[in-house]
Amino acid sequence: MARDTTDQTPISSKQELTDYLAGGNKPVEKFRIGTEHEKFVFFRDTHKPVPYFGDASISALLKGMESRLRWEPIMDGENIIGLAEPTGMGAISIEPGGQFELSGAPLENIHETCKESNQHLAVLRDIAEPLGIRFLGMGGTPSWSFADTPRMPKSRYAIMTDYMPKVGSKGLDMMYRTCTIQVNLDFSSEADMRRKMRVSMKLQSLATALFASSPFTEGKPNGQLSWRGDIWRDTDNNRSGILPFSLKEDFGFHHYVEWALDVPMYFVVRDGKYHNCTHITFRQFMNGALKGEIADWQPTLGDWTNHLSTLFPDVRLKRFLEMRGADGGPWRRICALPAFWVGLLYDDEALSAADELTKDWSFEQVNQLRDDVPTKALKAEITGHSLLDIGREVLKISHLGLKNRNRLNADGQDETVFLSTLDEVIAKKTTLAEDMLSAYNGRWNQSVDPAYEEYQY
Repeated sequence: MARDTTDQTPISSKQELTDYLAGGNKPVEKFRIGTEHEKFVFFRDTHKPVPYFGDASISALLKGMESRLRWEPIMDGENIIGLAEPTGMGAISIEPGGQFELSGAPLENIHETCKESNQHLAVLRDIAEPLGIRFLGMGGTPSWSFADTPRMPKSRYAIMTDYMPKVGSKGLDMMYRTCTIQVNLDFSSEADMRRKMRVSMKLQSLATALFASSPFTEGKPNGQLSWRGDIWRDTDNNRSGILPFSLKEDFGFHHYVEWALDVPMYFVVRDGKYHNCTHITFRQFMNGALKGEIADWQPTLGDWTNHLSTLFPDVRLKRFLEMRGADGGPWRRICALPAFWVGLLYDDEALSAADELTKDWSFEQVNQLRDDVPTKALKAEITGHSLLDIGREVLKISHLGLKNRNRLNADGQDETVFLSTLDEVIAKKTTLAEDMLSAYNGRWNQSVDPAYEEYQY
């Protein structure tokens, strides 16, 4: 997230929190696609991570992008920590370990998404090249230790870094050593949100398998195909994972609100200062828990939206739905991830087919699949079927949805062209992570260094 909000609108009831989420309802013709992708930043000559400070640094990249794009700098104290497009059409941010993220503009089709990613990477490479900096598209750092990884001077990350070891064993790895590709998608009503949440929550592990690209840790195979997926199994289970109530037939905005109210907070922002609030839940905050601790102790809408941004279920509900299951990866996958989900969720025929395919999957089965996928990927099973077979069927549905949308580029191609990299995974029956492991045990001569060359942007 590029910028924490400071909306001072006071909150006086739970209904206002529910109404805020329901405010995301919009007509189908106004549905948009917001794609986010992260990449690791490394020095070309040494493959070492790039620090925040210095002539060749994360801050230098941000300042270079500011000068080139004329976007507004986002500051944390005296440090630039991101950029915002002045009209709200996109942002650039940094993750805790220096991962560089583009939060894309809300666009109408995947052709525009790919164009946006191309333009972003082209500008970024121009700025990075004289500094000897390159970018890596993988789900986890293949060689850097936690000690090797730099720390970004961002106040919310300092609070999270202190808190994570108290609630899970892998939260710091999540923060500092993983990357993802995500897509944000709209809904038209509570019923539409419910169905999209149910389908995407059940199929999120398939996305983890299809996009698995994190088989190495500190220079060696880690026993996983999606190390990132395994990390999320023990990051902070109070705020992450599959939400059982989201699979129920009566799931609504108020159920998500009730859950979010009882998740511990990270912070509130007052006059630009971050106050650590990990000792209270949002419900306690609304009941006056900060009275006497800070001057402006009453909760605001900005506090609520910031709190929503610190919740990490596999599908996150804001005024849109965030698909959070995929590892980061090479350029083609930046386009494939939104294509996969748009095909499934933005066409009624496809959405109904996906809902029907997964209708008998119980929470327990879906949760077990989530546990199995980091190691087994497409070999994991649910209801007696492998994810390879399920993936084949789901990709057919996604193709159907994109064909039905019929959004064409200048050459007359529809959006199904962006599924080709996933079609290839299914046809080969191997994930990118397995391809990497095969190279590691073959032509890479049991070194991960070639990954920096083969999977760089």
